[in-house]
Amino acid sequence: MSPSNEQNFLESAIKLFRYYKKLGEGAIAQLNDEQVLQKPNEASNSIALIVHHLSGNMLSRWTDFLISDGEKPWRDREQEFEKSFGNKTEMLEAWEKGWKCLLNALENLKPEDLSKIIYIRNEGQTVLEAIQRQLAHYPHHVGQILYQAKILKGDDFKSLSIPKGKSESFNQEKFSLPRERKHVTDKF
Repeated sequence: MSPSNEQNFLESAIKLFRYYKKLGEGAIAQLNDEQVLQKPNEASNSIALIVHHLSGNMLSRWTDFLISDGEKPWRDREQEFEKSFGNKTEMLEAWEKGWKCLLNALENLKPEDLSKIIYIRNEGQTVLEAIQRQLAHYPHHVGQILYQAKILKGDDFKSLSIPKGKSESFNQEKFSLPRERKHVTDKF
């Protein structure tokens, strides 16, 4: 990969992470304390537990990630799925802390860092592979948050993309505008 391609990858990855952060926040903003703590069933996690896991993973993976293993000794992954937050405010503080750690780490990378080898659970991988790994992992959990929020809110859920039944009018509006280059993370 050329330095310009590496820079493009970093910029694109950061934009995608920010996009999924925004989607999660859009869903969470529509919920109250009780709803973020509600489990769909005993085999599932509440939104608060999903956020606990995301934050724990982000803090562990991206703290000093170029020089220490991504599975930190202080992380208790099992507790992320058992110990919830007292309320939505506490949950959002953890959400912000995790995303801040991730985004700060990525924003401080240089294109040449992408080929460096880092470790997660003693398994070597390039920084590029670690970023791709989390680009698959974090949106998976954000999707769970959106799905649960839609179930909890029902017809009152405010769509974060093209609302159901509105594709045709959305496309008509888009195709009536002059052609411009949009980034993949723009609303589609």
